Amino acid sequence: MAENSTIARPYAEALLAATPDAADRLQACADSLRKLAEIVGFEQVRQMLSDPRFNDTQRVGLLNDILEREGVVLDEHLTNFIDLLLSNGRLLLLPEISEQFDALKDKAQGVAQAQIVSAFPLSDQQINDLVQLLEPKFNKKLEPHVTVDETLIGGVRVVVGDFVLDTSVQAQLNRMRDALTA
Repeated sequence: MAENSTIARPYAEALLAATPDAADRLQACADSLRKLAEIVGFEQVRQMLSDPRFNDTQRVGLLNDILEREGVVLDEHLTNFIDLLLSNGRLLLLPEISEQFDALKDKAQGVAQAQIVSAFPLSDQQINDLVQLLEPKFNKKLEPHVTVDETLIGGVRVVVGDFVLDTSVQAQLNRMRDALTA
């Protein structure tokens, strides 16, 4: 059986191709898709959507009711996309499709997600300085996501895609321990 991400990728690519190239439209589509994925990710919703007693019309009605309660309004091309997923029995793949869409959108816009973990809270200026320092290294615009982890003791750990830059005190102590025990 194929991996869900393998099945989800063509759907994400099709949605990206059908979405207008304007950055705000791409972001709006990504946000709506993320909300849909979150809703479909709930176990009770998954069970109801996969219940064989419901037909496709009832499933759409159920999903629309949930979206209405959550205040989510879908544009026409996302509504058509949901109908396509439903007719192909792929509605439960929305979380994977959302992840794939985000990655494809970022790639098309030359953006990379930067996970920054700091030992201490960083000011906006410090975050901006760090991002400006790292952007030439990756040759992409970085979108920072900052968290605090006090176990790092000091410094930061930056993860961009598969690349990890760990300048934390904890990482330096681990390297010293490994060197001493080797």
